[in-house]
Amino acid sequence: MIAGLYIDGTSAVHRATAGIKILAMVALGTGVFLIPDWPVAAAVLATVIVLYPVSGFGLRVLWAQIKPMIWLLAVFFAVQLWLHDWQAGLLVVTRVAAIVLFAALVTLTTKTSAMLDSLERAMQPLRPIGVNPQKVSLAISMVLRFIPVIATVASEIRDAQRARGLDKSILAMVVPLIIRTLKMADDVADAIDARSFDPD
Repeated sequence: MIAGLYIDGTSAVHRATAGIKILAMVALGTGVFLIPDWPVAAAVLATVIVLYPVSGFGLRVLWAQIKPMIWLLAVFFAVQLWLHDWQAGLLVVTRVAAIVLFAALVTLTTKTSAMLDSLERAMQPLRPIGVNPQKVSLAISMVLRFIPVIATVASEIRDAQRARGLDKSILAMVVPLIIRTLKMADDVADAIDARSFDPD
């Protein structure tokens, strides 16, 4: 999903607090799936795209965020075209693209530390029911860290399978990606255990 992390800037989007941007991301992620028509979803997507130049980012940065998702969006469209029609395909694609691009914009304009601090403060009231804000914060930070890594791995696998003539096979892409992702997760878990990490 997200090829880039924080890029320093002075735009209004950069200056907005992490909490506001996270709430906006949640609201958009929820609201966009309540939209029944693709033209409305396309208008939301267009608004998100406009926020990139407003934030001081050019087309190259915008393309870098959506490029790893192009093949997946194509699959979504093809499935909806087969099951329903082209309008359903456009609706799904515009929804997913809007969410991906807005989430990318949040990570590009928000320092990870500020985002995690905001999440930890928001989750403090959940401690009495057994939620550990530090553990949740660690999990989210690792997700943010590994999204671009997984996108890079997916690109490497796609290039390798293309060289073997298997670029049309979804299984040839998905299975190695899952295996390598699980291996990375296992390595990270071992590294955390080796450092005796204790959020309490």
